[in-house]
Amino acid sequence: MTRVSRRRFLQTSLATAATITISGTKSSGRVMGANDRIRIAVAGLNGRGESHVGAYLGMKNVEIAYLVDPDKRTYQKRLDQIARKERPAAPCLQDIRKALEDKDLNAVSIATPNHWHALMTIWACEAGKDVYVEKPCSHNIHEGRIAVEMARKHKRVVQHGTQNRSSQGWSDLAVLAKSGKLGKLLVSRGLCYKDGGTGGSTRGDIGTKPTKAPPADLDFNIWLGPAQEQPYHENLVHYRWHWFWAFGNGDAGNQGVHEMDKARWLIPGATWPKSVISFGGRYANSDQAETPNALVSVFDYGETQLIFETRGLKSPAFRGQSVGNILHFEEGVVAGTKFYPKGKDEGQPIPKVASDVKLNGDHFTNFIDCVRSRDTAKLHADIEVGHVSAGLCHLGNISYRLGKASSYDPKLGKVAGSESGTDALERMTEHLKDSGIKFDGKNFFAGRKLDFDAKTETFSKDSEANALLTRKYRAPFTVPDKV
Repeated sequence: MTRVSRRRFLQTSLATAATITISGTKSSGRVMGANDRIRIAVAGLNGRGESHVGAYLGMKNVEIAYLVDPDKRTYQKRLDQIARKERPAAPCLQDIRKALEDKDLNAVSIATPNHWHALMTIWACEAGKDVYVEKPCSHNIHEGRIAVEMARKHKRVVQHGTQNRSSQGWSDLAVLAKSGKLGKLLVSRGLCYKDGGTGGSTRGDIGTKPTKAPPADLDFNIWLGPAQEQPYHENLVHYRWHWFWAFGNGDAGNQGVHEMDKARWLIPGATWPKSVISFGGRYANSDQAETPNALVSVFDYGETQLIFETRGLKSPAFRGQSVGNILHFEEGVVAGTKFYPKGKDEGQPIPKVASDVKLNGDHFTNFIDCVRSRDTAKLHADIEVGHVSAGLCHLGNISYRLGKASSYDPKLGKVAGSESGTDALERMTEHLKDSGIKFDGKNFFAGRKLDFDAKTETFSKDSEANALLTRKYRAPFTVPDKV
């Protein structure tokens, strides 16, 4: 395949800068052989971007064709990473739209901030490119649905970055849960207890940074993308954008998406819940951040409840788990690598159930294999799977955002119809008290109970909640209302 020269590339105009429609010729949808070279643009070069580059560098006949990030300060470390593997240097771009104009580009691998995930997926699909998109695949439920429909319309291979879907162990647990061998699954619990220390990824107090001019090497307009225009400050670039609603989804939509995805996967046949309710707050010294760093969300799946617990301050583990999942069956509890029969504290091996599913464990390899074969049925985490699991994180956040500041007391602490949810809330409050947090009527939010219609992906009779299913987009970075 021919490569666009750097000179020719730099001369290419952005005729489509005012619209989401990409003018580049669509990539072929033909089945590709093992010797066909696949050319990929990696977008987002910090954090997970390093893993994306590393994964593709380890594959035969896969070329990193472009490195894309609005911050030029990220380029050298990825160029050095490529050079260490003695591969050709890739052109570095600030704007993904330039790469999408290359008709010989096959795929885009997205590791940008959350608010760019769905739009970049949509643009790539329109341009005829396949997509690997990091979790969560969306910043809100509306754009996640549009990304799914755009992938279907353009017959694109779109893999969601919930890598545990390529894990044989988790697949076997899902088969066990479905088998009934341990009785009904009563509670599928996800945990995200992760304080992040005091460095760049801290989940605690991030302080307040003054507004200032963006660094000269950062195209802040591109970085903002779909978000409304606002001043730059150093709690945004890099990483701490996770704790601002315009860009991130809190830790539930960060680390927590992995555990949320597993928690849903382990409930047989589960997609959207009947309802959701959340409780929590942000516990810091009036810092700039907006998202909660303590949150309990309870999702009603009928016979099974999905309970998700997020903690951003130092916390003791629960049943030996801090970032992980716990399954509460009629016959006992699965936690970590052990099964604890009902009424017993001694763990034993998890029962085995025969399964025909055999996974290779490498999520990126699975994506490339499907790009070659065009067989989306073999994707381990198709975009639809990612849309629903990411959507659960959004549902929990919406309940919280519509909540009311309240003083904590035992009456408020009771989650209606959920003994396990009440237990999770009580444990959260005890954990915070141990951290010196006082519930003074200002920092504890009792979320709104929201009923959800799976068919329409909307809330029942709640206009405020439905307004939070999407966002006001900033032209030209606009997600369409429909496909």
